[in-house]
This record gives sequence, C-alpha cells and structure tokens, in this order.
Amino acid sequence: MAIQAPFDTTADVAAVEPRAGWVPVALAFCRRRPLGAVGAVVVALMILVALSATLIAPYDPLTVDFGAMLAAPNATHWLGTDAFGRDVLSRLVYGSRTALLVGFGAAFFGATAGAILGVGSAYFGGRIDLYLQRLMDVFISFPLIILALAMVSILGNSLPNVITAITIPMVPRCALVIRSSALSIREIPYVDAARAAGFSHGRIIFRHMLPNVMAPYLIMLSAFLGQAILLEASLSFLGLGVQEPIAAWGLMLRGAAVDFAETAPWMAIFPGLAISLAVFAFNLFGDSLRDALDPKLRTL
Repeated sequence: MAIQAPFDTTADVAAVEPRAGWVPVALAFCRRRPLGAVGAVVVALMILVALSATLIAPYDPLTVDFGAMLAAPNATHWLGTDAFGRDVLSRLVYGSRTALLVGFGAAFFGATAGAILGVGSAYFGGRIDLYLQRLMDVFISFPLIILALAMVSILGNSLPNVITAITIPMVPRCALVIRSSALSIREIPYVDAARAAGFSHGRIIFRHMLPNVMAPYLIMLSAFLGQAILLEASLSFLGLGVQEPIAAWGLMLRGAAVDFAETAPWMAIFPGLAISLAVFAFNLFGDSLRDALDPKLRTL
C-alpha cells in the first residue's frame, strides 16, 4: 500500500519527474518562484554579456582618450567616460567578466571544500570532528570582509589571490551547514552496509554521502555567489583587489570616481548599479532555489 506524501509534491519543482526533461522543470520553477526566475534571467544575461564582451563593448576598455576625459553620457559614449577618457560602458561590460570569474571561482571552491570537510567531519566523528569544528568556529568568528582583508594582505592582490582570499572565509560556513545534513545521513543503514562491505572511507564519503548533500550544497553555492561579487568589489574599492588597468566594478568606484562624484556622477552611479543588480539577482535566485529544494519550505 502506497504511503501518502506529507505534502503535495505536484506543487513545486520537485514534482516534475526526471524523465520529463529540464524544460518542464524550468517552467514549473518560473511559475512557482517568479522572483527567483527574474533573478535567474538577470544572472543568465550577465553570463551572456561576460562571454560576448568583445562583441558588445563599443570600445577597448583599456584605451585612453585624453580628449574625451569626463565626458557626460552622449551618443558616442552612452554611459560617459572616466577621468582617463575610457568608455564607462565598455569597462562595465568587461568588468562583468571579473565579477563572475571571482564570484563563481570563490563560491565553487569555497562550497566544495566546505562540503568535503563537513561530510568528512560528520562521518569520522570523535576527535576529528571536535578539532575540525573548533577550527571552523575560529574562522567563522571573523566577519567575511575582515578575514578576506587579512588573507589578501598576506597573499597579495592578484586575481588568483583575490579568489583564494574570498574562498577561505566561505569554507567554514558551508562546512557547518553540510555537516548538519551529513550527520543524519551517517545514521542511514546503507552507510553501515557500505562499511560492512569493506568499502574505503573515501568511497563511502564521495560515493554515498556527498551525493546526498547536493541540495544544501547548491543552496550554499548560489548564496555565496552574490557575497563573493560584493566582497571582490569591496576589496577592489579598498585597493586590495584587482589592480589597474583590469576592468572591475569595485575598481571603477575608487579613486577618480570619488574625487569627481559631483562633477561626473556617472563614474560611480553605473558601477554601483551593476554591483547592486548582480548581488540582488543572485540573492533572489539563491533564496528561491533554497525554497524549491528544502522540503520543509515547499508549498503545501
């Protein structure tokens, strides 16, 4: 006799059978989570702009034109120019590459490392779990921006170092969330059966436990994307992120953009809008993804 599900599984994204394909899943997600769909569309447009920057940008973002310094938005330069005569629109388009590279890189490595540490900590338990969690508590006691500032000050301010500096503060936060899910998975009989069959610890962790924490992993990954973009912009604004002449949204906000805030406000307005829109879109998509994947938050 079939057991009645505690909630109406037809009411959410999970209701669509896997064999139905990704199109019905996407349509169901858009219907049930319209704000999340808006966020996903904005994210998709950002990725498209970043990938086709060489085709979209009207000018080379590094080209200096001293005859057009601080030009207001016009037919030639739609969003104006900066203090060096560089086209603001072109630098915004190329800056999306930097933002997404840092965002996806830091979020992926941070969430993946945190997931592995969280599952391993829950699986082994005992002193390994105790010592590892106390280490995570030490890292998590620092705000994200403070720890990122410390890391980039030690490592340097190249692009790979910025990604590493943003990744490290995200690892303990993901590890704690994944560990809570892995603790319940560890007690499921098939894990005991895998141990009894003589499987190695690595196989049990990677083949039997990690696939079952994909839902919280994806939620943490999407949540970290917006935070990583904001952290990169903050570090660049403070002079500890990527350096000139690389096009980056946070870098466009510092220096001359502050000095000319009254006479050339477009230098700060448009990069600020780009950062706000990107972070808002990722947060909308992440929140909706969490609601769709968490059974406790599904629509009854």
